[in-house]
Amino acid sequence: MLKFVKNHMETIAGIEIYPIISLTIFFTFFVVLFWWVFTAKKEYISSVSELPLDN
Repeated sequence: MLKFVKNHMETIAGIEIYPIISLTIFFTFFVVLFWWVFTAKKEYISSVSELPLDN
C-alpha cells in the first residue's frame, strides 16, 4: 500500500513543497507558543489557573 501511495505521489508535479510548508507551520507555531509561555505575566497565569476553582 505504501509503495502505491509513494509511487503515485512522485508523479505529481510540485508536491515536494508541501512537507516543507508543513514543517515551517509546525516549527513557527511551537516557537510562538514557546515565546508566549516565557513572556506571559505571572498575574495572568495565576488568574487563568484559578478559573476552574472559582465556583
